[in-house]
Amino acid sequence: MKMIINTELCQGHNRCYALAPDLVEIDDLGYASHKGDGTVPPGREEAAQLAADNCPEEAITIIAD
Repeated sequence: MKMIINTELCQGHNRCYALAPDLVEIDDLGYASHKGDGTVPPGREEAAQLAADNCPEEAITIIAD
């Protein structure tokens, strides 16, 4: 599974970071991006989906393997 954040849609609410800080990076202005290539480690799939479901801009896409 991958969690991809569209940085052009992100408005910096940081809900994703609050729910899955190990999967998200926040820049100096508070905007989110996915860590690395977006691969979600085993056992963190639910957190990734929760982060995507709580993004007000729908900037997070979940890609199943």
